[in-house]
Amino acid sequence: MGQRTPLYDLHLALGAKMVDFGGWDMPLHYGSQVEEHHQVRRDCGVFDVSHMTVIDIGGTQATPWLRWLLANDVASLAEVGKALYSTLLNEQGGVIDDLLVYRTDSGYRLVANAATRDKDLAWLRARVSGFEVQVQERPELAIFAVQGPHAREKVAELVSAARAALIRELEPFEGLAAGEWFIARTGYTGEDGLEITLPAAQAPAFFNDLVGAGIAPSGLGARDTLRLEAGMNLYGQDIDEAHSPLTSNLARNIAWEPAERDFVGRQALEAEQAAGVQLKLVGLVLEERGVLRAHQVVRIAQIGEGEITSGSFSPTLSKAIALARVPVATADRAEVEIRGKWYPVRVVKPTFVRHGKILI
Repeated sequence: MGQRTPLYDLHLALGAKMVDFGGWDMPLHYGSQVEEHHQVRRDCGVFDVSHMTVIDIGGTQATPWLRWLLANDVASLAEVGKALYSTLLNEQGGVIDDLLVYRTDSGYRLVANAATRDKDLAWLRARVSGFEVQVQERPELAIFAVQGPHAREKVAELVSAARAALIRELEPFEGLAAGEWFIARTGYTGEDGLEITLPAAQAPAFFNDLVGAGIAPSGLGARDTLRLEAGMNLYGQDIDEAHSPLTSNLARNIAWEPAERDFVGRQALEAEQAAGVQLKLVGLVLEERGVLRAHQVVRIAQIGEGEITSGSFSPTLSKAIALARVPVATADRAEVEIRGKWYPVRVVKPTFVRHGKILI
């Protein structure tokens, strides 16, 4: 038996198919993964993401500490409520984890991946020496992601007037406290929406309110196809400690300036750049019938080989798509080996769909 979120019994009551995900018993779908995907693109759906790790960082030196630990620069979060996406790197420039960072009244809030919880906390706590910093995990909290073009307006109808006003005023990549709740305009689907952190004791009743208002309960299956269409990386597949952000389509999330900020992994990234980055993360589209899956070999004529990191059928495009790490010289055509045969694929920018719009 894996770990369970506060909504486990409710997921069963709603008919969810439960699976193991990083040691957690989580809903894969509630009947139709494809329909849940379409519901988020067209209207909105709600995901239980309470398995994610919430870590609050406080102390007088929280800012310089995080400026040293993260590839992106928290000094850019000039106001309470602002958020950024960053990677946590090792000294070799490999990705320990990717996470969201929010500026709060008391410091910062990190939201990290469930599967990396133990190593993230160990890494952070091993590096507090010499800094006036407190690291506090918040396992007593639950998190919902309500995603889709109508997500904000539907949630606003179910909450207090003060929380509804906050929801309407939030800009993308902002998150603010609303009493015991923390409401952020962020997500992992390529659509607008909210991620709401609240006390676990309040989670079942609010989830019931959301579902009762016609917001479709949605599982990990739809979450994965939505994030893949949006070109968002999954830790352990598209990013890991063996690869740097430079080979993972995450160079834009490295803050190189100011030059004197010596964050962990910077020297390794600069050396990789100086030597010439050898690999890149691209999107693939299979024009014929078939399925693209992780670890399939990608062959590029006259250049070399790469590997698919994530692949699936895209409900929005009605085609198989993938993310793949390939030689940096790869242009717009390649082949993928599927069951011993080679199939042509189109190489595209690794963002297929955003805000309901097909981009390829």
